[in-house]
Amino acid sequence: MSDEPLLQLRGITKRFLGVTALDGVDFTLRAGEIHALLGENGAGKSTLIKVLTGVHAPDAGTITLTGKRIAPASPKDAEQAGLSTVYQEVNLIPALSVAENIVLGRQPGRFGFVNWLAVRRHARKALARLEIDCDVDAELGSLSVALQQMVAIARALDLRAKLLILDEPTASLDEKEVAELFGIMCRLRADGLGIVFVTHFLDQVYAISDRLTVLRNGQLVGEFPTASLPRLALVGKMLGRDVSDESGRPASASTATKNAAATVLEARGLGRRGAVHPFDLTLRRGEVTGLAGLLGSGRTETARLLFGIDRADTGELYLHAQRAALPSPRNAVRLGLAFCSEDRKREGILPNLSVRENLIIALQAKRGGARSLARAEQEKLCAHYTAALRIKTADAETPIKNLSGGNQQKVLLARWLATQPELIILDEPTRGIDVGARAEIEALIAQLRADGLAVLFISSEIEEIVRTCSRVLVMRERRLAEEVSTADLTPGRLMQAMAGAHEES
Repeated sequence: MSDEPLLQLRGITKRFLGVTALDGVDFTLRAGEIHALLGENGAGKSTLIKVLTGVHAPDAGTITLTGKRIAPASPKDAEQAGLSTVYQEVNLIPALSVAENIVLGRQPGRFGFVNWLAVRRHARKALARLEIDCDVDAELGSLSVALQQMVAIARALDLRAKLLILDEPTASLDEKEVAELFGIMCRLRADGLGIVFVTHFLDQVYAISDRLTVLRNGQLVGEFPTASLPRLALVGKMLGRDVSDESGRPASASTATKNAAATVLEARGLGRRGAVHPFDLTLRRGEVTGLAGLLGSGRTETARLLFGIDRADTGELYLHAQRAALPSPRNAVRLGLAFCSEDRKREGILPNLSVRENLIIALQAKRGGARSLARAEQEKLCAHYTAALRIKTADAETPIKNLSGGNQQKVLLARWLATQPELIILDEPTRGIDVGARAEIEALIAQLRADGLAVLFISSEIEEIVRTCSRVLVMRERRLAEEVSTADLTPGRLMQAMAGAHEES
């Protein structure tokens, strides 16, 4: 690895409608190194990559590549300067062949005719650099995701890239495919290429990267040699907290587990290839079970499997000790399950419908089209839950898009409570809402526990997990790694579990 910088970003600032997404960020990449870029949601990683690749123009700051100032105005400008990016969602054309994708826009030929022999020869040479044996005439979309990414890397290098940006390249790969990708990355590093590696998987950071940079809330936390930064310290920097003074902080007494509670749902060996490794899990009446982990650890993927949104490849589900098949969310609702998605705007509210219409839609789906809810019954339900959850709205016919984020979230909770579920899965229910609404939702969750519901609670906020949950299941690297019981549930202990600190050599 060279000591001379290949790429330097200095003082990069980017604002959107008054919101500062990047605030004076510095970043340095050397030739012949793999540099991990880390941070939780909203840290600024994606914005930094988009500034670097010409998608966004910075409001302040400079970009220097091999000692020369550059200001890419588009991704094409960035590619021509020598910056190539490979995304998790491969940005190629699946209906074209491997060879066509590699030479797209640069097809060899004369007088408007493509020299297909030269195209295939050129593609084979590009793949050979990565030691990839692939039929260049195969349709790209017919290949595995891993092989499509290899083709994307081959194309990027064929554009004479000086550095390669890999944005979440391993998110959809299994362990064997990750190992193959890492082999290619190591060969490229040995050839002197600089690689920016964006990932949420800490095991992979420590396995492959030379240095790492941490962003938080659009600001630079620091740049560190990977080998010198312990996992727990890294997680602390990503989350913005020091656990040294918190190891003795007790969990709230109000979250004591009811040991005799009946099991509502049990998963045995449930898993989905590329999403989450097989896991066992038990959810009980009158208990709030937390699901914790860093971004990308597999929390939401686990919730989606339990609710039947995604189809499991392995394992079984049992409801009240009886085998249950959950091929779809509709069946899950009929069996007494409920699910509040973390993406309130895209997967939750129906923005142009009224509060009433949003509130009753899940119950109507549970009853089926042949048993429609009478308007009077709809209004009665809406009035009940508006009062019970203190939803602030002018009236039941107000479009839900006119409500605050906290009140929208309450309507979504009311939607599911109206179905009278036995288990409710809450994925980041307090994200993006104010402190007052957050406290009200936490109080509501406590009431659900007291009423005997089983609750699976997912949150990125460590203190919220500790305040709310009876016990916490911790996920790492798409695996259910360990359980933290009530007696041990402190912020410090939870951070250690999320980091896998006890596994460090």
